[in-house]
Amino acid sequence: MFDKLVKINCYSRNRILKKAAGNLLEKFYCCEINCAEMDKSVLFAHHARGCTIIAAKICENVVIFQNVTIGTNMRYNKSSSEWENVGNPIICKNVVIADGAKILGPIIIGENSVIGAGAIITKDVPANSIAYGVNQFKPKDANYDLVFNVNMINPEKIIEANNILIEKNLLSQYSPKTNEEKDNTLTK
Repeated sequence: MFDKLVKINCYSRNRILKKAAGNLLEKFYCCEINCAEMDKSVLFAHHARGCTIIAAKICENVVIFQNVTIGTNMRYNKSSSEWENVGNPIICKNVVIADGAKILGPIIIGENSVIGAGAIITKDVPANSIAYGVNQFKPKDANYDLVFNVNMINPEKIIEANNILIEKNLLSQYSPKTNEEKDNTLTK
């Protein structure tokens, strides 16, 4: 149902259908998607839950995870009676935008980049970069795909890794500690 609503909301020429699809996306998935131009290959992980997507353009093969905000960062200058920083982002091809990222203003996110979870980006990001924190970025390692790859890991491997971590945590909580270990814990 989500994919059908996105198609109607983003690509239909019928204004009434677009409005209805947009309202249903907001009601059922808590998301708003309103782009001047969006490629049909764009993927929304977790049905765009909690996303507000208002971009100038989103190019092909972009992946957007939940709780992402893409939008404006404009401000009104009272001295000059002018709006400043007007415009919405352009997301170039093959970009992955992780959970909770905020991309704001008339900026360009370069192709093949990854926007890290929780990042706040208000400046251009060069192609082949990893953006993180507040307007921080570094070159992307070509040997790794971060967050998303078409050959996704088997969920059983994730469950197995989590179970090992839980067991490790349980063992560390209940194993008797020497006085030296207790002292080291207190001084850290």
